[in-house]
Amino acid sequence: MDETTERPSVSFSYSNWISKVKKSTKEAYESKPFSHWILLFFSGASMLIAFSASSLLSRLYFSNGGKSKWIISWVAVSGWPITCLILLPTYIIGKIKPTPLNTKLVLSYVVLGFLSAADNLMFAYAYAYLPASTSSLLASSSLAFSALFGYLIVKNQLNTSVINSIVIITAAMAIIALDSSSDRYSYISNSQYFAGFFWDIMGSALHGLIFALSELLFVKLLGRRSFHVALEQQVMVSLIAFIFTTLGMVVSKDFQGMAHEAKSFKGGKSAYIQVLTWSAVTFQLGVLGATAVLFLASTVMAGVLNAVRVPITSIAAVILMHDPMSGFKILSLILTFWGFSCYIYGSSSSNISTQTSSSS
Repeated sequence: MDETTERPSVSFSYSNWISKVKKSTKEAYESKPFSHWILLFFSGASMLIAFSASSLLSRLYFSNGGKSKWIISWVAVSGWPITCLILLPTYIIGKIKPTPLNTKLVLSYVVLGFLSAADNLMFAYAYAYLPASTSSLLASSSLAFSALFGYLIVKNQLNTSVINSIVIITAAMAIIALDSSSDRYSYISNSQYFAGFFWDIMGSALHGLIFALSELLFVKLLGRRSFHVALEQQVMVSLIAFIFTTLGMVVSKDFQGMAHEAKSFKGGKSAYIQVLTWSAVTFQLGVLGATAVLFLASTVMAGVLNAVRVPITSIAAVILMHDPMSGFKILSLILTFWGFSCYIYGSSSSNISTQTSSSS
């Protein structure tokens, strides 16, 4: 008696997925003018290079004699007029009016500005006590937090690949914690090292929350009408963060301490001013690039680029600042790459399935 056995259909084919990615990429490319992709390229490059440089300069501030967490936090948002200078010509050239402010919008800006100020202060503790390569690797956990908060607040999709990336990146962070003795500076105590570790993770979590709330602000209150709206959001949030941080500087009397710091800084007053100035410029250029990517592409693209800068910063810190790179840290870096790949795959799969269902 002949029996026909049916082979179960395979639900996933890597070659099919590649072809779908190629097709969706081609369609996406053809749907926008060439100038759009040029602007997106430069925005992404600005985000990657400027944020990495800002992280290295923050660490350089502390390694060359800087002491104040408030000063480096204040510097991070003191470059907000740069974005304002880019925003103002858009009103004149485009003959458009600023977005009207209402109570909800002002409260949203105040909340995001306060959270940004707190986030910068948390990362300042990480830069003070951790090598730049270690702090950047720990900051990669912001990708996992962005996915979680995006799911909870904005109702973004959270599939198996994204969950897998969260687990992998969390494992990479645990490896760094277990290998703390290999990269701790001799003048940093155990309690300071773990304080830096703790505040780095907390800052990454808050960064993910800010990312999700910013997306919610775009969706619910601002919409995606034009690029000037994205610039307005960035100017207002950075300005309010600057105000909160300036109040912290006044209360802690760190403005008076800047003159003393400049005298004792390695390289003298000139080097001190250059480090702080370039920290302000690079951080604001990084934020500006991230805002442009968020507007021109998506929050997923901005999140991925924000994560890709982690290995760039880690490798640059090892080369330029001679950060220790143990075997465990290399393993953590590899796991981080793996987690990024899972996140990119999961996000692109969700986008492809969404496009397929909408076109059918």
